[in-house]
Amino acid sequence: MHNRAHPTTLRVRYAETDQMGVVHHAVYPVWFEVGRTALSHAIGRPYSEWERRGLLLMVAELACRYRKPARYDEEVTIWTQVCEIASRKVVFAYTITGPNGEVLVEGETCHVAVSRASGRPVSIPPDLRAPFERVARGRRPSR
Repeated sequence: MHNRAHPTTLRVRYAETDQMGVVHHAVYPVWFEVGRTALSHAIGRPYSEWERRGLLLMVAELACRYRKPARYDEEVTIWTQVCEIASRKVVFAYTITGPNGEVLVEGETCHVAVSRASGRPVSIPPDLRAPFERVARGRRPSR
């Protein structure tokens, strides 16, 4: 990880764009998930481990600010960072940059840990929380 923001690079697929070759606004939250999943793997706590232990991280809030469009066949980088981790929640921040490093989109998601069985909020076990605490930083990802 570079300055605590984890990079994930992908190439814009045709199916993610409209007739003008511009990425549809609904794609960016999916890319946030791609970045978040990659970060979780990188720190040794993939979502599959949470699920095996009967926990889910449910999205409670999502914010997205569109600055410039991404276009078909461009390579973009999703910079993902843990902003906050508390007993029952994790907040991630994202910056998506284009091929020349320009900021295209910024966003944030807040996730609440819930029991798979009951659907009710639960505390995040210390061993799952610790790797996220180690990489947590301010309110916006830095590259």
